[in-house]
Amino acid sequence: MTSMAASTQHDFRSPAQTGSVTRLAPNLWRIVAPNPSPLTGPGTNSYVIGAGEERIVIDPGPDDPIHLERIVAVAEGRISRILCTHSHPDHSPGAATLRTMTRAPVLGRPAPQDDYQDASYAPDATLEEGEVFAVPGAHLRALHTPGHASNHVCFLVEQEGWLFTGDHLMSGSTVVILPPDGSMRLYVESLQRLRALPLSALIPGHGAVMPDPIDEIDRVIAHRLKRESKVIGALLSAGGSASLEALVPVVYDDTPVALHGLARYSLLAHLQKLVEEGRAALDDRSWSWRG
Repeated sequence: MTSMAASTQHDFRSPAQTGSVTRLAPNLWRIVAPNPSPLTGPGTNSYVIGAGEERIVIDPGPDDPIHLERIVAVAEGRISRILCTHSHPDHSPGAATLRTMTRAPVLGRPAPQDDYQDASYAPDATLEEGEVFAVPGAHLRALHTPGHASNHVCFLVEQEGWLFTGDHLMSGSTVVILPPDGSMRLYVESLQRLRALPLSALIPGHGAVMPDPIDEIDRVIAHRLKRESKVIGALLSAGGSASLEALVPVVYDDTPVALHGLARYSLLAHLQKLVEEGRAALDDRSWSWRG
C-alpha cells in the first residue's frame, strides 16, 4: 500500500477542512483534527514537516486516535520531535499519546497556572527562545510570542520564510486573549516583533495558509488598536469611568451578542493593557480613564 507521505501532489493554499490530510509543500503536510467549533474553525491544524529519516510534528492537537494515526502515517513513523506552540486543550492533548506511539520527545514551554490549560501537558524539555530544530528538508527556529498565552511559541522555517503561528494569528479570525495569563500588551508587542522578520507565509493553527504575512499582521495590529480606541471612547462617553459589564455592548457593538461572553475576555485584556501603560486605572469594579 502506498503511504500518504508518498504523494507528490501539493497545494499550499488549499482550504483547511475538518479531517482532511493535505500536502501543502514537498516537505510539509497539514492534518486537520476532527474538533471543529466556533473557536477552532474547521479544527486544529497539526503539521508534519521534514523529509528523509526525520520529521517534526507541530501541535498534535486533540487526543483522538484516528487523528494521531493519520499524523503517524503521514510521517511514515519517522517522528523525531513533537513541538507544541502552547498548552491550550485544542493543541497539546495528543502529545502524550503520540510520544508513547513514537518515542519522540515533546517540547514546549511550561504551562501557566490557570483553568484554560491541557491537564495532560508535560513536555520533556523546555523550548528556548531562538532554539533551532533541524531535520532533512527543514530548519525551524523557536520564537517565544506571549500574548494569546504566556507560553506561546511560533516556529520560523528560515529558508522558506514560513511562520507556524499556532494561535497567535489565525486565518479568517482574531484570537481571544484570556487574562490573567493572556496579555494584550504582550500580544501586540509580539506581533510587531514578528512583522520585522523575513516572512513569506503564515501557517496557522486554525484555517488556511495566509500568503501575505505583513499585510495580515498589519491588519491584526490595526484591528486591535482600533478596538482599543473604542475602549477609550466608551470610557470617555461614560464620564471617564465604567464597569466591564457596561463597556462590553458599547465596545463590541459590531459583534453578535452571542459572542459577547468571549469578547469580555479581550475587553478585559485591552483594559489591563491601558492600566499597564498608565492610561487607565481600576478602582473596585470600575475602570477609569487617566489619559
